Amino acid sequence: MAKPSPRDMALARQARLAGVVMAAAIVAWVVLGWMGREFGWDPRYAFLIDFAALAGFAWALIVTFRIWRQGKRDK
Repeated sequence: MAKPSPRDMALARQARLAGVVMAAAIVAWVVLGWMGREFGWDPRYAFLIDFAALAGFAWALIVTFRIWRQGKRDK
């Protein structure tokens, strides 16, 4: 089995980071949304939580797209 190149390892690290950000955004969005309803937070905080989750998803999507493009370019 061939040893992965440093570039492959860097792409794998970026992919793991994108996955962690997506998972954290989902968990934070659900938990904070529940807390907001449970404790009667002002609705503007719900929008803030939603936009923060969307920002995390957008960042992860951009990173994933860059990883995909880099993988196609290498082959």
